[in-house]
Amino acid sequence: MPVSKQLWKGTTLLAPLPAVMVSCGTIENPNIITIAWTGIVNTRPPMTYISVQPSRHSYGIIKEAGCFVINLVPEKLIAAMDTCGVRSGRELRKFEAMGLTPEPSSRIAAPGIAECPVSLECAVRRTIPLGSHEMFLAEIVAVAVEEAFLDGRGKLHLERMGLTAFAHGDYYTLAKPNGSFGFSVRKKRPAVRPGARPHPKKREVGR
Repeated sequence: MPVSKQLWKGTTLLAPLPAVMVSCGTIENPNIITIAWTGIVNTRPPMTYISVQPSRHSYGIIKEAGCFVINLVPEKLIAAMDTCGVRSGRELRKFEAMGLTPEPSSRIAAPGIAECPVSLECAVRRTIPLGSHEMFLAEIVAVAVEEAFLDGRGKLHLERMGLTAFAHGDYYTLAKPNGSFGFSVRKKRPAVRPGARPHPKKREVGR
């Protein structure tokens, strides 16, 4: 049955989005900017982007250094992330104020945030002025992952991190999964009746 919809002018109403803390600068003089305008744009090489207003303090730092770190944010750091989004690095040393620890990256000068479970080291490959924002298109050159979220087989469990999403001004914590990629077309195994023996596998000729 058709539903009634209103037609609005074009706006940034795309949700949910990842809410992340982007660290930049150096270990000695680090800064953090909160970003929701980010995402993955390519697989090989792995590429991402952030869009930053030129008026932001971190804009000049990233522009000059050509690198930054995208840090995924768990629920316990939402308040810190929000503060880093509304306060400027010109007036506040954010790592110290939020009790966060800058940790050295493996491939770039910008530090990661030790308290974040995943940190993506990004090297800027291109900048694109868009209007209100400038896009930093970057290659993900390394990823630091907290070992506590790896199982015995080395599989990463993002669902255990309580990661944060952003939707039209509000923060949300990711909850239970509702499926996995391709589940809607994946073949289901036939149910086995209680007490029934598994069907023997057919032997291949010559084996």
